Amino acid sequence: MDDVYLSILKKYWGYDEFRGIQREIIESIGNGRDTLGLMPTGGGKSITFQVPALCHDGICIVITPLIALMKDQVRNLKKRGIKAAAIYSGLSREEIVTTLENCIFGNYKFLYISPERLSSDIFQTKVRHMSVNFITVDEAHCISQWGYDFRPSYTQIATVRKQLLPDIPILALTATATPEVVDDIQYQLAFKEKNAFRMSFERKNLAYIVRHTEDKLGELIHILNSTQGAAIVYTRSRRSTREIAEKLQKSGISTTFYHAGLDDAEKDIRQHLWQEDKVRVITATNAFGMGIDKPDVRIVIHLDLPDSIEAYFQEAGRAGRNGEQAYAVLLYQKSDRTRLMKRIPDTFPAKEDIRQIYEHICFYYQMAMGDGYNVTREFNMDEFCRNFKHFPIQTDSALRLLQRAGYIEYTDEQDNASRIHFLLRRDELYLIHELGQDLELLIQWILRSYGGVFSDYVFIDERRIATLSGLTIDQVYHGLLTLTKNRILHYIPRKKTPYITFSCKRIEKRQLIFPPNIYDKRKKKFTEKIEAMLHYAETDFCRSKLLLYYFGEKDSVECKQCDICRQQNSNKHAIINDKIIISHILEKLSDGRKHPPQDMLLPGITRERTAQILKEMIEEEIISITNGLLYLPTP
Repeated sequence: MDDVYLSILKKYWGYDEFRGIQREIIESIGNGRDTLGLMPTGGGKSITFQVPALCHDGICIVITPLIALMKDQVRNLKKRGIKAAAIYSGLSREEIVTTLENCIFGNYKFLYISPERLSSDIFQTKVRHMSVNFITVDEAHCISQWGYDFRPSYTQIATVRKQLLPDIPILALTATATPEVVDDIQYQLAFKEKNAFRMSFERKNLAYIVRHTEDKLGELIHILNSTQGAAIVYTRSRRSTREIAEKLQKSGISTTFYHAGLDDAEKDIRQHLWQEDKVRVITATNAFGMGIDKPDVRIVIHLDLPDSIEAYFQEAGRAGRNGEQAYAVLLYQKSDRTRLMKRIPDTFPAKEDIRQIYEHICFYYQMAMGDGYNVTREFNMDEFCRNFKHFPIQTDSALRLLQRAGYIEYTDEQDNASRIHFLLRRDELYLIHELGQDLELLIQWILRSYGGVFSDYVFIDERRIATLSGLTIDQVYHGLLTLTKNRILHYIPRKKTPYITFSCKRIEKRQLIFPPNIYDKRKKKFTEKIEAMLHYAETDFCRSKLLLYYFGEKDSVECKQCDICRQQNSNKHAIINDKIIISHILEKLSDGRKHPPQDMLLPGITRERTAQILKEMIEEEIISITNGLLYLPTP
């Protein structure tokens, strides 16, 4: 089978050999064994499931939370003549059904899907009829509650596998996992046996640097002006992504910004501008980067400390994926410690505060004691916090902890697709004149694409209408607003609305229980991650070696290129040079004569350093000076 794997690799990707542990992972999953692969960012994870899937009959189901990754990999597979499909938010039910049926009957080799959609009735119905060769779980650390990016939807994977695909092997892949998380991934995915392959997380071409500065913006501009190539600048808040981008642009550095609050079309535009090198720098929150394939990023700069080493390693690792020299720079100031430590009480409010928020939510909905089971309500965070004098960050954390404890279901970003409903009858539309060509075209394509728009509200996708009509998304959006203003139709734009569902009847707040694995143990773990991140920023230990040790690589060596190693190397050279200077001075003066200071100079040693050494030797009475001449004192 080795020859078949290599022939597939050569045929579709043009490579003659596998890299690192790719072959071991491919052979393991190819032999039907549950497999976990740990590979650093840029290590070639996609090859480990794409090659064996092409070598075996059936379709590979790839579970990933990253829409950008889905689109990118499906596009690249299609370019290579490989049939692949993806299901993600924004697709209509009709498009989802068509995609799934193509996977049953159309000889597709890959189906990309988010973990949230595994539990949908339509997927569970259709997947029973698919010939699945194996399941791939990307970003597998998300399944572990001890991982840095735990997502409850990932816990459905083992259940779906057990119920629908019990004999199908599973391949889990991640670029960030501590030894504890490695074990937990295999447990959560119900591996038949422990079977993990680890590639060293060492990035020999990536220099880790921490700059201590009280002027982060000035340092950022200095660094970007001192380097070349594409750059990512990470910051914690959406607002600062925009503000930093504007300041960089004023400094003559081409920049755009990206965060989760932008609509999908705007995200795509900004991402493509950066990927195609039309702008050099993108300032972003951690919403940006996962699944983005740009191998020539030269530098990643963090203005704020992430909550964990895992998050930092993942984001920093987006630099230098092409193997060329790259830099991961963290800008750090004294106040960052206080700011990061505050994340602990923000993420884990006091239990009594959580109980108080629960009671206020019940007041907010006027929920009587014993009522509420399975009741779902839209949740207005701003209004709630204003009415009951809570802070949004702590409230959001309290709701998540109440959800973990089983009292509520809290969906902070329930995606409500756009809806329209025509207010005029179909025959009345033809009586309207002077709408303009764009609006007439817009109405025409809406009527062609959606049924029932005259009888009730219908979900629509502005991107789909734009693609079909040839209009821009902006023209579609403003056209719908104009038609609404003229009372031709009613348009409700897409919005992300939080919802709360009561999982059990309302109880007294004193009866709320938070087991250790919900609160105390997780708070302890979170605190340890914060402290580890601070230790990285403040250490005088090789940064690469510290990172590798965190991920279980105990025997790594100093990288020789981080700021600590360079400083230590510089200090060693300074000590050696000082010894050479002292030895030279003593040798010169050993002839018993008096010498002018210029006789003490050595090639390659600065006049300033030699003068400093002479001053120190005179103060320590090792040598003497009279009338500007140096000599050895009489014993």
